[in-house]
This record gives sequence, C-alpha cells and structure tokens, in this order.
Amino acid sequence: MSAVTVHNLVKTYASGGKRATDDVSLEVADGEFLVLVGPSGCGKTTLLRMVAGLETPDSGTVSIGGRDVTDLPARQRGLSMVFQSYAIFPHMKVRQNIGFGLMMRKVPKEEFDRRVKRAAELLQLGEFLDRYPAQLSGGQRQRVAVARAIVVDAAVLLMDEPLSNLDALLRLQFRAELKRIVSQIGTTTLYVTHDQAEAMSLGDRVAVMRDGKVAQIGAPLEVYDRPADRFVGGFLGSPPMNFLTATVRDGSLVIGDVSLPAPDLLSTWEGHEVVVGVRAENIQVSEEPAPGWVPAQVEVVEPTGAALLLTARLGEAQLKIQAPATFPAGPDQQVHLRPAPKALRFYDPSTGLALAVDQGLGGRVGRRVTP
Repeated sequence: MSAVTVHNLVKTYASGGKRATDDVSLEVADGEFLVLVGPSGCGKTTLLRMVAGLETPDSGTVSIGGRDVTDLPARQRGLSMVFQSYAIFPHMKVRQNIGFGLMMRKVPKEEFDRRVKRAAELLQLGEFLDRYPAQLSGGQRQRVAVARAIVVDAAVLLMDEPLSNLDALLRLQFRAELKRIVSQIGTTTLYVTHDQAEAMSLGDRVAVMRDGKVAQIGAPLEVYDRPADRFVGGFLGSPPMNFLTATVRDGSLVIGDVSLPAPDLLSTWEGHEVVVGVRAENIQVSEEPAPGWVPAQVEVVEPTGAALLLTARLGEAQLKIQAPATFPAGPDQQVHLRPAPKALRFYDPSTGLALAVDQGLGGRVGRRVTP
C-alpha cells in the first residue's frame, strides 16, 4: 500500500510570516493520480516538498502507506521526484541517467539493464540510450527525467511542473504519454501544476489550492462543473466562469433590465442579491430574438478554430460566450442569449461560497450547490 496522507500541515516562511500551507489535510489513495493546481504562490510546491522530505513542516504529519514519515529524510521515504528542470547529468549518457538511482542502490548489472530497458521502452527512449543529453530535444530530456523516476519502482511518484519547460505542442503530446505511462505502472502520483488544462486532463482527482489552503478537491469534471466558490470557478476554465450580480425579485433573477426565472433554491433570498455563475459553453447564442432569450451587444470576437469566443455586454455586465465557429458575429452586433437553467450556479456575494439547496439568509453555510 502506498497511500499518502497529509494531516494539518502548516509551513510558515520567516520572510513576511505568511503561511505557505495553512493547516492542509488531504489523502492520495493507493494508485491514485492526484493533481495540485493553483496560481503561483498558493503553496502547492511547498506541500509537495514537505511530502518529499525536502521541507520540514512547522506542524502536522505526512504518512505514506500508513507509516508516519514526517521526521524521516527524503531518501528513506520510498519516493521518486521529477523536478521542473530536467536535472539530468550532462556528462552521462541516457542509459546512466535513467539508471542513476539503481547505481546508487548497487543493483546487479543484469537487473540494471532489464529495468533501464523497460523504463526506456515505456518512455520511447530505446534508441537514445547511448546518446548524451546535449544530443536530445527538450521533450526527450524530460522523458529521461521521468524514466529515471520510475525505474526505481518507488512507492510514490512526485512531479513538480514537469512539463512547464516544453513548448505548447510538446506539452500536449507528452501530457497524453505521461497519463498512459502512469496508468500503466499504477504508481501513486502527486503532481503539481499551474496549468488547469493539464490538471483536468491528467488527474483522477484535482485539488485546487489558494493561499495555502485546499479550496476544493474532487473529480476534474465535478470541480469544473460545480465550483465550491467563486475562486475555483474563476480559476478553472478557459475562459473562466462568468459571474453576474442579480437581485431575486418576485421569483425572477433581475440583472439590470433583464429578468430570468429564479430556481426554487433562491426563494428565501427574495429582495437580496446573489451572484450567478455560468460557463461560456452553457450560454446559447442566436441572431434572432425569441421568447426567453435576452439581448446583448457583442464587443469582441475571437476565433479559436473550433469555436468563436464572444465578449458581449449584458446591461452593465460583461460575458464570455462560446459560439459555433460559423456563427456570423461582429463587433457592435446585437445577439440574443439563453443560459442553460441547469448550468447556473449561485454564490453568496459576501463570502463567495456556493449556495446550498436548503440555504437561506439565516444560514449561509457556504457549501456546494447540489441542485
């Protein structure tokens, strides 16, 4: 068993006294791929380094496979780590770079060759084993770094933004390969990235971090579709979730001069403001008016290839809308919008937390919406 359990980890750096991690608890199940994602400075790399034994927590514990390793040095934790930089030895050939950990363990030559060959085949490096790093592309060097991490058959694999030094196309290609490899070896994996697309595509679960805390953790589509608060909705997604301030009045959501039907869960918010969240792809757009559709003014049109991204103004609010690539839209054109009612999410304007079904003004508990 190689589950990783982090319990109440706190780390404060002397400069400024700000907590890099603030009482963080989470669990990575045996064989699970968990991605930590969040903006720069949110504490995700610090958390990874404490799991690795490269940073010492001020308080809290780290357990691997049910064993408390908080006070153990990194070399005794049974981990492998892939860093943001390739960190491979320029004077060694690929074969020696991949097998460096095995050499340190004095593994017999026959086993060394077998395990290096297997790791090289997984990473499609078989033909490069006798080359030096300078003779490889950036993507190939990163493969060497990953191969070196998996060749030792560690209980847990840690990765700190391993794809950030690759160009966009290489990153996309290697992302798919990395998912295949980790699935094939079945190693418990904790992965750090600031790239939300990377997090969504790789992780069995995603933990979104903010200011040293875990804002939300869950399956990628769950976190994307039902953000626990405005931060998560505004961070995940490209474009991020749209947020509109509305007033609940007579069973309607009033946004400026526009009225939309209000769901039953907002019945106790009569006369008060709520924040409405909706994804760009959940807003239908039409050239022609129709009952239930609201007018908006197009400001910017951005072709993305597979779709058009429209920036439109609805009263005082600005919206991002994903339209079909063939939709005939131009700046200053009036269009008509209809959000999918089941895709609307509602947030407390004072806390930013999602409203619960049974939540009224007297009980702003701020838990996720479950319509």
